[in-house]
Amino acid sequence: SPWKPVLLLLRPPAFSTTCARCAKDRRLRQKRAISERQLTRYFVDQRKVRVVGGQGGGGGHSFYSEPRKVFGGPDGGNGGDGGHVILKADQQMKSLSSVFPFYQGFHGGRGGSKNCYGANGAHTYVKVPVGTLVKEDGRVVADLTQHGEEYIAAYGGAGGKGNRFFLSNENRAPTLFTPGEPGQERVLHLELKTTAHAGLVGFPNAGKSSLLRAISRAKPAVAAYPFTTLNPHVGIVHYQDYEQVAVADIPGLIKGAHQNRGLGMAFLKHIERCRFLLYVVDLSVPQPWIQLQDLKYELEEYEKGLSERPCVVIGNKIDLAQSRINLPLLREQVSERVIALSALTGDNLEELLLHLRELYDIYVKSEQSRGQSPVKW
Repeated sequence: SPWKPVLLLLRPPAFSTTCARCAKDRRLRQKRAISERQLTRYFVDQRKVRVVGGQGGGGGHSFYSEPRKVFGGPDGGNGGDGGHVILKADQQMKSLSSVFPFYQGFHGGRGGSKNCYGANGAHTYVKVPVGTLVKEDGRVVADLTQHGEEYIAAYGGAGGKGNRFFLSNENRAPTLFTPGEPGQERVLHLELKTTAHAGLVGFPNAGKSSLLRAISRAKPAVAAYPFTTLNPHVGIVHYQDYEQVAVADIPGLIKGAHQNRGLGMAFLKHIERCRFLLYVVDLSVPQPWIQLQDLKYELEEYEKGLSERPCVVIGNKIDLAQSRINLPLLREQVSERVIALSALTGDNLEELLLHLRELYDIYVKSEQSRGQSPVKW
C-alpha cells in the first residue's frame, strides 16, 4: 500500500532524536562539598523567635431588608478566628538555620450579611528539628522529641460578634458589634539538642570523625589538628534487618568543658539526648585511661548521672605500635568493655557494630517495657 511509508513516519521513534549537545544532562549532580568552617553558618542550634497569632475578624453590621420585608432585623455574622502559629517537629530538619525571627498567623475574615460567618485564619506551621526545646523566660514550655509533634506557640485571636449576636427582646435593632481580638504575642527561645542513639565522646584528635566516616555515610571533616569538627554530625548505621542506629559525633571536649572552656556548653548539651555513649580514647598516648577518667568527670560535672549511662570504651589507632602496648594496660585500669580498633584501616570494626546493635536492642526493650516508643530513624 502507498500509505505504509507514511504510517511508519508517524510512529514515535524508539529513541530520542535530540542531539547530544542540546540534550539536558540528567545525571545526578553531587552536592558541593562544604567545609567545616562554612558549615557553621548553616548549623544553628539556638534561635530567638517572636510569634504573634492572627487577629480575629470583626463582627458584621447589617440589617436584613427585601421587598415586603423592610425591617427584617439584624443579620451581621460573627468574624472568623485568627490562625495559630504552630511549631512542628520534622525529621528532615537538621538545624534551626531556616527558622525566621518572626512569625504571624493569618487574620480571620470579617463577618458578612445574611448571618454569614467570617472565614477562620489559616494556621502558620514552623518546621523545627526533632529534639528542639522551646523556652520562655528561661522556663521549658515544650520538648519536641517525636516526628510530627506539634506545639501551639501563639494562639490566634477570637473573632468579633456581629450585631445579630446582640438581638434581644429589649433591643430588636441592635447596632452594636465587636472587633476581633488580637492574637497572642510571645518571645520564645528555641534550643536544639541533637537526638541520636549513641554519642561519640572524646578529646580532640581521638579519631571520632574518622570512626563515624568508617561506620556510616556521614562525612565530617578530618584533619591532623584539634577542633577539626565544629558541629555535631549524625551518621546512620544500617543493619540487614533494616534497623537504623543513629550515632552522633560530638565535637572534642577539653578539660574544663563544663566551665564553658573550649567549645564547652555549646556541645555538651548535645550529649544529653544520647541513650548510650561511646568513649573514644587514643591508645597511642601515654596512660590512655586518664582520658576516660577526665571525660567522665566533665560529663558528671555538667549533669549528674550522665556518665553512668550504658557505654563502651573504644580504643582507637590500634594500628600503631605504641597502641598495642597500651591496650592491655587500659583493660586493667577500666571496668567497662574495651573494643580496640582502627578507624583508619578498618580493623575490628565488626565487633563495634555488633556491640552497638546490642546496646540498641537493650534500649528498645527498656523503652517498650515502660510503655514508651523508642526513637526511630
